[in-house]
Amino acid sequence: FYRIAVDTVVEVSSAAAAEMAKLLENTFRSVNIALVNEVAIMCDRLGLDVREVVNAAASKPFGFMAFQPGPGTGGHCIPLDPLYLSWKLRTLEYRARFVELSDDVNLGMPRYVVERVATALNDERRSLKGAQVLVLGLSYKRDVDDTRESPSFEIIRHLLKGGAEVSYSDPYVPTATVADRAFQSVPLDAASLARFDAVVVATDHRAFPWDLIARSARLIVDSRGAVPREQVGGILWPLSGPAVRGSAKPAT
Repeated sequence: FYRIAVDTVVEVSSAAAAEMAKLLENTFRSVNIALVNEVAIMCDRLGLDVREVVNAAASKPFGFMAFQPGPGTGGHCIPLDPLYLSWKLRTLEYRARFVELSDDVNLGMPRYVVERVATALNDERRSLKGAQVLVLGLSYKRDVDDTRESPSFEIIRHLLKGGAEVSYSDPYVPTATVADRAFQSVPLDAASLARFDAVVVATDHRAFPWDLIARSARLIVDSRGAVPREQVGGILWPLSGPAVRGSAKPAT
């Protein structure tokens, strides 16, 4: 059946082995994403830029696979399949500790991003409560309209809980409901970007005008490493490390 549509079929001894191969691949990604997310928090405490650290480590030609940190995991596979595996093993009296720990770290990243927003606002003598915050991207990964298990929803929930006035922009998701509130994607231009107290990059869609965002936003918290630093006109807070104060001419 698979050979009808697939060029190369890898045969294993059973359907169970094939399913376990899928679970291993998804768990591998979940664990490594969690590791680099935790390293991001470590780098923040140490005053380091995690992306610089990851890219430097990736210069080793063997023994290292680069994963980039972000606001958490999403979609139907990585956040769910490893937990199914963990549940199955509990029925066999075994605890899948790597799976549970990686899920705990990844689930905590949206809260960490919001803490980063609060710190950035506080540095400007502003409060999260009452701040106008724009979240860029609702889908769980770039260039798709899939919002299943997207960390963007948790980021918005935590922002709302902190008292922020939240808007979002996503070219692939025109409307959404978060925490029983109806939202509509807002258009991006220099004037609209400049009116927000903080802009949070949650999804790095290629369709976003990153140069305009960099120049126009007063304060950016970038969880994806998408904003070109050399074009920042205001202040950029990466996922870890000190803020970058830009000198680029703001867009008009």
